[in-house]
Amino acid sequence: MLIDVKSLEALDCYRLLTSLVIPRPIAWVSSYSKAGVLNLAPFSFFQMVTDQPPTLMIATQHKPGGGRKDTSLNIEATGECVINLVPYALIDAMNQTAAALPADESELALTGLTTVASAKVAVPRLELAPAAFECSLAQLQPYPAAQPSCELILLEVQSLYLNPLVLNAQGRPDPQKLDLISRLGGADYSRVAAEVFSLQRPASGQR
Repeated sequence: MLIDVKSLEALDCYRLLTSLVIPRPIAWVSSYSKAGVLNLAPFSFFQMVTDQPPTLMIATQHKPGGGRKDTSLNIEATGECVINLVPYALIDAMNQTAAALPADESELALTGLTTVASAKVAVPRLELAPAAFECSLAQLQPYPAAQPSCELILLEVQSLYLNPLVLNAQGRPDPQKLDLISRLGGADYSRVAAEVFSLQRPASGQR
């Protein structure tokens, strides 16, 4: 079956792509508005870009009416945010923060969670997140340029919090202990720790 994606309605295309590009990690982004309201929102259009300098990317899709997400506006205004990772234990709280609230209301109030101060940015991290990236804005690009449907946001990591309890015997992050969740299509999610296996790459002279 061959599908001409250009002929699909936007929602149908979204549903198809997000059901196939799986699993997707979740960036639980905390950010401050210009007025000082703490926003907390999950995004599954999230990826690592490069390690030199350490840079992450999120894409913030526009709202159904075409407006920009609060997270996008906040990062543009303040130049920073924190990307918290989501363990299975916090999945219900994460889901609560996906609710569409007015910009002057904080999603944190829906969760019962607490925050702690970050080391290098003004935005706090979630206390129970097993890992959190403190980030500064590197680049924010509306895409596509002619009629944007999202913002591509490149974020340079300034500091990384890592709970020692999620490390293995070698001092590296253990996927089983992290127990992170990821997004599939529709309302479906997966649990990274459900099955983990190793595969060694063939010998190579390159990194």
